[in-house]
Amino acid sequence: MEIRILDPKCHLRKDFDCGNLSLNRFLQQMASQQATKDTARTYVLLDPQNPTEILGFYTLTMTRLELAELPEILQKQAKFPLSAGLLARLAVDKKHQQKGYAKILLRDALKNLYQASQIIGFPIIVVDAKDGVADFYQKYGFIPIQQNANRLYLMVRTLEKLL
Repeated sequence: MEIRILDPKCHLRKDFDCGNLSLNRFLQQMASQQATKDTARTYVLLDPQNPTEILGFYTLTMTRLELAELPEILQKQAKFPLSAGLLARLAVDKKHQQKGYAKILLRDALKNLYQASQIIGFPIIVVDAKDGVADFYQKYGFIPIQQNANRLYLMVRTLEKLL
């Protein structure tokens, strides 16, 4: 397996189906537009034997967190709104689910976010989990943000220990 940045000229986006219409649409219609505008980057998991088929993908960008969103202990540490790395989307095609590909994608996303945090400096990684998958992220140490159980965070310093 290999993970590459999405190339709309050679990766077959129209055939991707993870079972979630909004994630499918994003990959098929929005991912390359956001890359062109430099607002997000989408990475795809490929099988070297069939490098045009997308097995799964994730999208990274930045977000801003308001202090009120954070747990009290973090509010005390931060005195102003924080920038955070955002894992905006992660999905695996239905044909390839239950094979450990989501874990492979998550590890790669976290590795890239960690590297970015070392270059530009942000203390938190946020994930916007789609309905029903927050438990997946919690297994890897993500903690729900107070007002939204589907928005979770992980401190970069925690990630340092995992990597």
